[in-house]
Amino acid sequence: MGERKTWADKKAEIMSRPGAGAAYEAARIRFELGEAVRLRREQLGLTQTELAERTGLKQPAVARFEAGGTMPTIPMLERLAEALEMRLSVQFQPLQEAS
Repeated sequence: MGERKTWADKKAEIMSRPGAGAAYEAARIRFELGEAVRLRREQLGLTQTELAERTGLKQPAVARFEAGGTMPTIPMLERLAEALEMRLSVQFQPLQEAS
């Protein structure tokens, strides 16, 4: 039986694989977008069903989005922003400033 690896060692091993960095970044973006939508929905006192009605989605689609399970299109983000009484802003940041 081999030695048990630390999480840091395991993460480094996974991230060294080809394409792992891009996959990690895509997952991070999905998670952060979903979290932002969930927090704003909760601030407004909306249920997932109510947000779904405002956006023309079904409740399971909102749940998947909030969990980071889907990568939305720009038109979908615009619909969500409007339903959440917000303005969508998309930015590009230099890599050294992004974290």
